[in-house]
Amino acid sequence: MSDSTAQGIRLVAGLGNLGREYEGTRHNVGFAVLDRIASQCGVSFVKETKWDAFITKVTVGLGLELVLLKPTTFMNLSGDSVCEYARFHRIPSAAALVVLDDVALPLGALRLRTEGGSGGQKGLESVLIHFSTEQVPRLRIGVGGASDNRDLSSHVLSRFSSEEQNAAGEAIERAAEAVLCTAREGMIPAMNLYNAASNSDKSSKQQDTTAIQP
Repeated sequence: MSDSTAQGIRLVAGLGNLGREYEGTRHNVGFAVLDRIASQCGVSFVKETKWDAFITKVTVGLGLELVLLKPTTFMNLSGDSVCEYARFHRIPSAAALVVLDDVALPLGALRLRTEGGSGGQKGLESVLIHFSTEQVPRLRIGVGGASDNRDLSSHVLSRFSSEEQNAAGEAIERAAEAVLCTAREGMIPAMNLYNAASNSDKSSKQQDTTAIQP
């Protein structure tokens, strides 16, 4: 396990694609979470060409400043922006939290981890390659798998249906809370709280489904 709890999270990178055509898509929930945090804290993002990113800072505790970064490199090259910024500012990989979508998780589920592989998510894969380690904390947000014959690329670039909007919005809200909890309390307390909550939600849904089966 990485030492992210001891290090403390200093940088949060929300992954997504820049452009109006990508706004509100499943692949952009990382952007949406950071936008939510910025809105709550009353700050605005500024485009930093040097880092190929939109960046802002929020204060989350006494003397505790958190950098929020949204790469403008497009998803597959996220590591170019995230890792260059981290290296220049001497932020170790264990102190950088990546927020991203995950099609393998049910819609709305959250999963905090201190390290691990990319799971096929190209943005996270780029970050891991540039850091040369899998010891990079991440917050995965479930966006659900495709329910039709669309390929994976088409699915993640699609928008949430009207039936999914509420669950997606609630997930973004809880993910924003999870990020701030991680920064204030550390990875382990946040994992215990938000991973457990997601598991509880999943169990409840399974029980509800079982109850209506003939």
